[in-house]
Amino acid sequence: MTYGPPSPIVFAAEWPRAAWAVGSLLLSSTKLRGAPRGDGRPVLVLPGLVNSDRSNIVLRRFLTRLGYRAYPWGLGRNLGRRAIGEDGARLIARIERIHAETGEKVTLVGVSLGGMMARFAANQRPDLIREVITVSSPFAGDPRDTNVWRAFEWLTGDSIDSDVARAWGRACAAPLDVPSTAIWSRSDGLVNGFACRAPDQPLARDIEVRSNHVGVQLRPAVLLAIADILSAVPENAGPP
Repeated sequence: MTYGPPSPIVFAAEWPRAAWAVGSLLLSSTKLRGAPRGDGRPVLVLPGLVNSDRSNIVLRRFLTRLGYRAYPWGLGRNLGRRAIGEDGARLIARIERIHAETGEKVTLVGVSLGGMMARFAANQRPDLIREVITVSSPFAGDPRDTNVWRAFEWLTGDSIDSDVARAWGRACAAPLDVPSTAIWSRSDGLVNGFACRAPDQPLARDIEVRSNHVGVQLRPAVLLAIADILSAVPENAGPP
């Protein structure tokens, strides 16, 4: 399904709203301290397009303070298949190492493009994955439902109309055999929020928040939503 990109007005507001995201984080420390505690499970956090693990430091520290074992993805900047390897081999190898180290299935939390990669990996190796949480990840739409598809092509070297990219997109959008939650916003200025959710898929749910795209992983509402999701879904759960 095609939804179209966000409007130019919403797109232009992305960076001022990103500055407010940082401010709202500083004003919400009490709420964040009240988030439900974790159970020590491994959580791998995947960054968005062109971002590195630095973009997710706040999220990982938040999860660590709650009691989870939060891991960086360790694959440098997210430049699409250039980062994760053909068929996601480097990403899957990272998940395999965490699984072997902890003896547990791994929860994947992916921001934007990182969320699409999390879904791709979960479709390839559901035996390694406990659940998937995507944040502002346009896995359910067309690449042109974003204002960044040209930047994606330039940064990754992949044409969105190539057979490889289309096949990869279908794999990201396919229903998962593990529980998944999509966090999305209809006021997102970079990607169409409706392309970030798939409410009709089994084992899936979506949670709407009010947010822009840049720095979405810093939004208190997003951090609290992730904490609530992690605390609510037990191992081998059915539909949330």
